[in-house]
Amino acid sequence: MASDRMDGKAGGDPRFEILIVGMNGELRGKQLPSGAEGKVWAGEIRLPTSTQSLDIWGDDNDDITGLSLTIGDPDGMVVADRRSLAPMPWAPEGAMQVLATMCEFDGSPSFMDPRAILASVVERYRSRGLTPVVATELEFYVMSAGWRETGRPSPPESLTYRGEPNGFQLYDMSAVDALEDYLQTLKAYAKAQGLPADATTAEFGPGQFEVNLIANALAAADDCLYLKRIAEQAARRHGLKSTCMAKPYSEHAGSGLHVHASVIDSQGRNILDAKGGEPKLLKSVTAGLLASMRAAQLIFAPFANSYRRFQPGSFAPVDLTWGSGHRGTAIRIPDKDGPAARIEHRVAGADANPYLLLAAILGGMLNGLDRELDPGEETTPSYTPANTTRLTHDFLSAVETFRTSPFIADIFGARYQALYGDTKRKEALAYFSTVSDFDYRTYLPRL
Repeated sequence: MASDRMDGKAGGDPRFEILIVGMNGELRGKQLPSGAEGKVWAGEIRLPTSTQSLDIWGDDNDDITGLSLTIGDPDGMVVADRRSLAPMPWAPEGAMQVLATMCEFDGSPSFMDPRAILASVVERYRSRGLTPVVATELEFYVMSAGWRETGRPSPPESLTYRGEPNGFQLYDMSAVDALEDYLQTLKAYAKAQGLPADATTAEFGPGQFEVNLIANALAAADDCLYLKRIAEQAARRHGLKSTCMAKPYSEHAGSGLHVHASVIDSQGRNILDAKGGEPKLLKSVTAGLLASMRAAQLIFAPFANSYRRFQPGSFAPVDLTWGSGHRGTAIRIPDKDGPAARIEHRVAGADANPYLLLAAILGGMLNGLDRELDPGEETTPSYTPANTTRLTHDFLSAVETFRTSPFIADIFGARYQALYGDTKRKEALAYFSTVSDFDYRTYLPRL
């Protein structure tokens, strides 16, 4: 992704950032002065391995994980991936960033590193002579910067009239025009970083947009994370705020992270291509995804707010269903023939960690590649199967299912299953024990 184009601000000292990915998809790392890149490529950068065990509040939870001071909070090697080297066009000219994997001193990846977890799943495909190809569709909101003062999101002024949103903006070019300056900055930053952005569209909610990316699996996750950072940096430049919170508004659509996936062989042929016949392998892959979906829902919906997306009548699926022409299903098959044959996974929110998300999806697909599975009846615009299994609407239920799943232990490793599950359990319990404004408004005056 390296590029010689720089759209950054003049002045200031150029810098070099080496970044690792945390449990919740956040970027952490070190900022080095220009000229210190030699230490990066020599593998001399160190960070505590517990950096990747931090919860949403930044707590290492040593009391429940034993991965910090209990063992002396040891360092790990931060090994940069040169392929992910990219400019930071919002920073002084010459500033660069690179993604890295946390490793033990023997060179093996840390069990806590999300990039390493995804890479291990991709290796399972490689051992079969296969390569997964992935496209992501990231939705996010752009909002007024006044959220810090009010404590609540509100659409940009250009998308409101007398303080109220102008209405639904799906594919509305006037909404694109109203935020043209912001979107042009976002596109310029993406171009500077070489991100394979395919299209930008206005979505349902006021200030909600979607950007599409396509690449191989690890690069797709890297690009998705870079896109989230670009969206935020472009918003700052224009006095706005971007958010990948799954449901920032009660009354407006949530933001998803849809994933399209296909698989090619060593000859570059799409093995999911039904060639005009019955899409047996596509159906089997779909069945593998449906069978593992409840176990992996905590990956697709990693926070308490994530579960507010799963509402009947919305475009976020609530049932374990599949179909070829129905956007309300959990898994959609947009095309069954030719190079474009693929599945679309529609469950995850924009708040999902893209590495863990793709690891869960590709892991579920492997089940359908290794065995011939039946996804059950198809959901169509005129037919909905009876007695379908539902996704959970409960954060804590998702945590407990994740913590005991053999599928999760196989894909993520038993140690990461315990770390992620225990950390999220603490978060869920904190959420359920907090008395909210809703409680006060509804019950205090009446009970």
